[in-house]
Amino acid sequence: MQRRQFFIYSATLLLTSRTLAGSMAAGGQVVVMQFADDGKPLGRATLTKVSKDAEWKQRLSPLAYHVTREQGTERAFSQAGYDRHEAGLYRCICCDNALFDAQTKFDSGTGWPSFWQPIAAENVRHIVDKQFGMTRTEVRCALCDAHLGHVFNDGPKPTGLRYCMNTVSLRFVPKPKKG
Repeated sequence: MQRRQFFIYSATLLLTSRTLAGSMAAGGQVVVMQFADDGKPLGRATLTKVSKDAEWKQRLSPLAYHVTREQGTERAFSQAGYDRHEAGLYRCICCDNALFDAQTKFDSGTGWPSFWQPIAAENVRHIVDKQFGMTRTEVRCALCDAHLGHVFNDGPKPTGLRYCMNTVSLRFVPKPKKG
């Protein structure tokens, strides 16, 4: 890891952990930034954490349920839309929380959608993941705790980060046509 990347990665995780600590409200609530489907920020809102396991099991595909609720992973290049390039917004498949703007998406060559930053730091959580004999940083939806993927420090400028997400954990909303 290059020194510059290490400092950028460390600063981003520190900022995110401070944002997360400040975004947790009392009584199972969380503060998230809400966005309209056109990407326009609507402001911060304090919302009750979403937990609908029985509904998710019925509503989500078996793969989407396995990935988001059981911390699974889809096979690289296996899901339609991993290489989508249209303007729009990516929302959590489980709770509809805004997660990523397509403007921050890039082709990482990995077979999963990759972004260099979330749409709002408070809309995702970072968790240390020590599975499989390695230490990684898991990314979850702040509103419903859906497993989204992992973040790595080998992304492009300006952040140097690669949010490597599972396609089935995201719902793409195309940017509305102006008319």
